[in-house]
Amino acid sequence: MRNMMNKNVSKQYRKRLVFGGILAILTLLFAACGGSSTTSSGSTESSVNAPVHQVANASSQASGSSSGQNVKPSTSFGPQYLIKSLQVNMLVKDTRQVASDLQSWVATTDPRSSSAGIDYEQTYDNLYNVNMTFSVTSAQYTQIEEYLAGYAQQHGGKLTGLHESVQDVTNDYVDTQSRLTNLRGEQQRLLTLMSSTNTLGDIITIESRLTDVEGQIEDIEAHLNLLKNQTTFYTVTIGLQPIAPITPPPSSTPWSLGQVLHDSWAAALAFGQGLASLLIWVGVFSIYLIPVALLGYFVWRRIHPKQPVTSI
Repeated sequence: MRNMMNKNVSKQYRKRLVFGGILAILTLLFAACGGSSTTSSGSTESSVNAPVHQVANASSQASGSSSGQNVKPSTSFGPQYLIKSLQVNMLVKDTRQVASDLQSWVATTDPRSSSAGIDYEQTYDNLYNVNMTFSVTSAQYTQIEEYLAGYAQQHGGKLTGLHESVQDVTNDYVDTQSRLTNLRGEQQRLLTLMSSTNTLGDIITIESRLTDVEGQIEDIEAHLNLLKNQTTFYTVTIGLQPIAPITPPPSSTPWSLGQVLHDSWAAALAFGQGLASLLIWVGVFSIYLIPVALLGYFVWRRIHPKQPVTSI
C-alpha cells in the first residue's frame, strides 16, 4: 500500500516538472518577442524624435561627400548623350554650284541649323576648292549624313572620304547634373541657416562657404550648358574639290622645210640679239673697265720695269 502511494506521488511530481518546464519555455518566448518589439519601437521613436539639426547635419555631410567625389551613376537604362562630328570629302564638277545647292538643302532640311564658315580657294582657272562647316541638330543629323554620303554619286561626282567621330559623354552629363542638384540644395540650406543666425562669426563663415558654393554652381552650369549644346548640335564639315579637266597630249606635226627654216632663223636672230645686247653692256660698262685696266697696267709696269737692252 505504501509503495503504491509512493509511485503516485512520483508520477505527480514528474507531471509538475514537465508542466513547469513547458511554462518556462513559453514565458521565455513571450519575453523575447516583447523585447524585440520594444527595441524596434524604441529605435523608431528615437529616429522620429531626433533633433532637426542632426538631420540637417547628416544631409549636409551627404551633400558634401557627393559634391566632393565624382560619383558616376548607372546610366544603363537612362538616356545617352553623344557628341558627333562628320567630315565629308567629294569630287564634283562645279564646286561653287554644289556648295550653293548644299547650303540651300541643309537650311531647308534643318531650319535650326547654322553655317559655321565657308572658304573658297582657287586651284585652276575658274576652279575652286570649297570647305563648308555646318552646325545641325541631332534630330536631323542622320538624314543629313545619308544625303551627303550619296550626293556625289547621284550628281556625277565621287565620294573620296567620309569620317564620323562619336564621343559618349553620358557619365559626364549625368554626373554634372547630380553635382549641380547637390550644390543647389546646399546653397538653400546655407541661405536658410544664415537667415536664422545672429552671431557675427557664424555669418562670416556661412557667407564664405556660400560664396564658394555659388562659384562652383556657376562653373558647373557653364560646363553643363556646353554639354547640352554639343549633344544637341553636331558639326558637319564638307570639302569639295573640282574634277580637274584632262588636257590632251600635244599632237605630233610632220617635218616641214619651211618650219625648219623659220626655227633656225628665229634661233639665229635670238643669238644676234643676245650678242648685240652683250656688246652694248660691255660698251656701257667700259667707262669703268678702261680706267681699271689702265691702272692695272701702270701697277704692273712699276713692279716689272723694262730691262735695258745691252749690246754684246
